[in-house]
Amino acid sequence: MQGVWNQDTIPNADKLLNYTTHKFRFTCDSFYVDLVTHSKVNYYADSCFNNGVWNEYAKGVYRVKNDSLFLGGTYTHENYKQKITGCYHIGRFEKTFLIKSRQDSILSLIDAIDEKGFSLRLATKTTCVPKEL
Repeated sequence: MQGVWNQDTIPNADKLLNYTTHKFRFTCDSFYVDLVTHSKVNYYADSCFNNGVWNEYAKGVYRVKNDSLFLGGTYTHENYKQKITGCYHIGRFEKTFLIKSRQDSILSLIDAIDEKGFSLRLATKTTCVPKEL
């Protein structure tokens, strides 16, 4: 799992009211995710809507168990420092994905809540180098 994984495309994106693309970085036990949301509908204050495109970030720890990927962390600012106020999501970032398939350079996931599937392509492979406590 270690490395940078990017979501390339969203099928039928032009027909959707909103969608989010993902860029994950997995280290030994941590994850960092950049989320880019595109929306035709304003769910937020006008000062936050940003013409329907905005970025969010989260970091935390992950675990793979059988065919599931569990992510637990917090929403952050772009520098991955904790975000406690501001536009969009704040607080806990909790996600569970079903791992539909996993190959050397393609990872297909299905969100356990909304059942939306997407594929990630390996952009950069890294090796886990544990640090001493």
